[in-house]
Amino acid sequence: MINPPTITKSEAHDDHQDHECFDDGSLTKLLASLPKEKGWSSPHLYLYNGFWCPPAHLPGIISANRHFEAQDTDIILSTLPKSGTTWLKALVFAITRRQHYALSQHPLLTSNPHDLVPFLHNVSLLNDDLPSFQPPRLFSTHLQYCSLHESIKSSGCRIVHLCRNPHDTFISGWHFFKKARPDDLGPLSLEEAFDMYCRGVFGYGPFWDHVSGYWKESLERPDKVLFLKYEDLKRDTLVHVKTLAAFMGVPFSAEEEREGVMKEISRLCSFSNLKELEVNKTGRSTPFVENKAFFRRGEVGDSVNHLTPEMVERLNKVIKEKLGGSGLTFKSTGF
Repeated sequence: MINPPTITKSEAHDDHQDHECFDDGSLTKLLASLPKEKGWSSPHLYLYNGFWCPPAHLPGIISANRHFEAQDTDIILSTLPKSGTTWLKALVFAITRRQHYALSQHPLLTSNPHDLVPFLHNVSLLNDDLPSFQPPRLFSTHLQYCSLHESIKSSGCRIVHLCRNPHDTFISGWHFFKKARPDDLGPLSLEEAFDMYCRGVFGYGPFWDHVSGYWKESLERPDKVLFLKYEDLKRDTLVHVKTLAAFMGVPFSAEEEREGVMKEISRLCSFSNLKELEVNKTGRSTPFVENKAFFRRGEVGDSVNHLTPEMVERLNKVIKEKLGGSGLTFKSTGF
């Protein structure tokens, strides 16, 4: 476990300072007080509330932790970066909004999933946007469970966590953040990134703290936190689409099952279908990368094509040391 930074949660939640007052000077002062390491797509990552955070996300995270109030009907999607976030957003949006859109005119055909399910740190919480969200409100976050706003943990809202094999998460992250990395920072080698990852230096990591927090809550409060594995979702999507719907309080009716609604949603949200849509081949939903960067391969076990046996052994040791005894396990990558 990494030692906590010098800024406490009580300071982060100080309601006397509005987000509007969190200017460049305030951000600079905050960053100067935090431990830092080389970043993957920015000069540095900063240790804030126990996780490594990109500096561009900090103002939004602080604003959300000051002003966001969860509703009992909210659904929060939690992932580490590059653990299936885009796919989960598409599935949850399609499941919860299936009564509102014909598949032939579905918003996913013309909008990237990140535009339909916003990250909490990207939502303006000081205007009238949130009251107009159609229930259930859908939000996404990369925050660790312990860093979520207290109203999320204490309210009746539900949390869906999608976890991916750490080996594949690393490789997907390395490919993605290379594309988002400014040229003036130079290349990010596989070896350098892997060493950082094994030491926990990864956006919103360490990965073991992230997954273990949600895993523990899912065991203690299965009605509150649904813990899914990316590999299981890939292997049997229909079963998990049905599980997702039931957990979120919008179960499929017998008639919907007979009519193949679950199959239609699975097909609409499939990696191959989303990747070929024009909206996901062009444009940007984030300022750092094009939409197409969110659709590289999406395969299980791709890490075997990149990691050496020595790398796999090192990461396996980290997983065993940090998650051993938790009951959370991952299948071998094939070496």
